[in-house]
Amino acid sequence: MPDRARVRSRAALLRAGFEQAGAAVVEAPVLVSAEALLDLYGEDLRARAYTTFDALRGEQMLRPDFTVPVVQMHMEGGAEPARYTYAGEVFRRQEEDEARTNEYLQVGFEIFDGSDPEAADAEVFARLQHAVAPLGLKATTGDIGILMAAVDGLNTTEARKRALRRHLWRPARFKQLLDRFAGRTPQPATRTALLEQADPFAEAGPEIGLRSRAEVEARLEALRADAAADPVPEAEVELIEAILKVRETLPYALERLRDIAVDLAPISGAVERLARRSQALSARGVNVEALEFEATYGRTHMEYYDGFVFGFVVERRPDLPAVASGGRYDALTRELGRAVGKPQGIPAVGGILRPGLMVELEDGLWA
Repeated sequence: MPDRARVRSRAALLRAGFEQAGAAVVEAPVLVSAEALLDLYGEDLRARAYTTFDALRGEQMLRPDFTVPVVQMHMEGGAEPARYTYAGEVFRRQEEDEARTNEYLQVGFEIFDGSDPEAADAEVFARLQHAVAPLGLKATTGDIGILMAAVDGLNTTEARKRALRRHLWRPARFKQLLDRFAGRTPQPATRTALLEQADPFAEAGPEIGLRSRAEVEARLEALRADAAADPVPEAEVELIEAILKVRETLPYALERLRDIAVDLAPISGAVERLARRSQALSARGVNVEALEFEATYGRTHMEYYDGFVFGFVVERRPDLPAVASGGRYDALTRELGRAVGKPQGIPAVGGILRPGLMVELEDGLWA
């Protein structure tokens, strides 16, 4: 392990660089509300977070990242546009992966500005790319917004679209749902048997547990409506599958996605945003001709991103976490803005660096 003083020194240098780019230094509490995080990420977060209980404040978590508390702070009264930077420890359980530490320093850079989102995306990427340039890392980009647009454009019920959006970050579950909604696989036999009963409550016992009878009846009605809905057109499912297979350098990926958009018009806006981002990246000096774009990138570990996503990794060590990563999270600002009367949110993008891992790589610890 590298000397902690060296890691803190590197973190300070990285943060100072973002300050020079106009970012204000912010601090975030080490303990954050578990309720807010669980509402955003779901109960799966408990497997990755350290929790405790406070008699006055309820369940608390050691911060798993800075983005949520920084967004909360900004939505409560930050000026717009705004830039922030920070440095401090984050805490995540790593019970099955010894290569990943459960406490590490994180340095971040966030931009809240809706005037030119693609230019902001490009700036965050370029500044982090510059910071890790000596390490020879592989950069990969993606865009969750294209897949979201494809789901929103399906000819199916709103309930099915909500289910697919909710599981965008769980690829296996997403595919299971898509196949079932398209009629490729039948619904579970137990569900079919349940819905065929004239009165599912005929032999039910007294009400117990957390769900009331009214809630169960509402769920049954939703299941009946889903069973009666027409299947998602096979052609649309095949187009989504074509999107998920896109893995090219950015110019070729853009060309392929434009071809798909001819038959799946709802993604056209997201694809053109990708084109504008490509131009903005090039203007920042990024070699987009060699920059990899992967349509599925970020789907397993970037739950709150809803647009541009990126990461810089050690190509020869896929077991290591990304040295730098980030993306766009407009929807998160809307979600957290509701609590303070700002449901419109504000376009926002950011990225983080792991100074400890940077120092370790420089020392050849992961050769």
